[in-house]
Amino acid sequence: MSGTGNGPSLPRVAVGALGGTIAMTSADGRAVAPTMTADDLAAAVPGLADIADLSAETLAMLPSGSLTESMVLAALAWARAAVADGAVGVVLTQGTDTLEESAYLLDLAWDLPEPLVVTGAMRSPQAPGADGPANLTAAVTCAAAEASRGRGVLVAFDDEIHLARWVAKAHSISTGAFRSPAFGPVGRVVEGVATYGVTVRHPAPLALPDPTTTVLPRVPLVSTHLGDDGALLDVLTRHGGVDGVVVAGFGAGHVSAAMAEAVGRAAEVMPVVFASRTGSGPTGRAMYGYPGSEVDLVARGAVAAGWLTPVKARLLLWALLAAGRRGDVADAFADRGQP
Repeated sequence: MSGTGNGPSLPRVAVGALGGTIAMTSADGRAVAPTMTADDLAAAVPGLADIADLSAETLAMLPSGSLTESMVLAALAWARAAVADGAVGVVLTQGTDTLEESAYLLDLAWDLPEPLVVTGAMRSPQAPGADGPANLTAAVTCAAAEASRGRGVLVAFDDEIHLARWVAKAHSISTGAFRSPAFGPVGRVVEGVATYGVTVRHPAPLALPDPTTTVLPRVPLVSTHLGDDGALLDVLTRHGGVDGVVVAGFGAGHVSAAMAEAVGRAAEVMPVVFASRTGSGPTGRAMYGYPGSEVDLVARGAVAAGWLTPVKARLLLWALLAAGRRGDVADAFADRGQP
């Protein structure tokens, strides 16, 4: 679809589709799978062409669990090209399972003032109360709005606008699944207008490499648990093939005494970041001093993630290593892990 608006006065918005529930249908009315192209999605939403002059392109047709960092970076390149071609904003649609991760990876590298907005759906187009049309409308509205400029990558969902850095999928099936637990949404779409009540700092973008010509890092995420003795982390450390690791710790980023020993061993050979697995709130700084506490882990060479959730911390570490900035890990988390 191209040039579907009502005249040159409408802002031009590019829509790229990666698949996900928003694009899933079923031939037998049962289990769904991605089938709808970007043109299909745009054409199926009443009134969308009255908001913006749309161009649409299908970038992938996958459930979001099958997306990779390379695919997200390819979508980033497409979004940049769309802006260079005259779009005042860009919308990407994808599945919700990894939406918070894709959006943050895009945000780490998005270096343009034009808004890049990510959205999706919790209900397929054939389901009663399908939320995809409303979410896509909100995303296009947000992407076309002058007020959205300079805010980095945004997530528009359920008429709320969230920063990619803080948003999380907080419910497995609710249409209101996306929340920013620590700080809340920064804006809302009300009566067709993207309205912002919060001004926020957007950290400088990272220069990420071309994924087609670069060997990308491997950064696993290890979640601690009751009785964790650090054996899994030791396996990763001993066998190599891992460039860094993020540990999702208890509470404010804590682990057991045995796991702390494993963290120290790992930190001798690769960057280790610890985050809180709670889903809201920062890692501690100087509250606790026992073995496995935040003070202890930092002393062993680990880096605190601050307010970043474990999946966001993993992406930041991955991006830093991909950009060849291993020596900047501590400083980057001290900056980007804060509001």
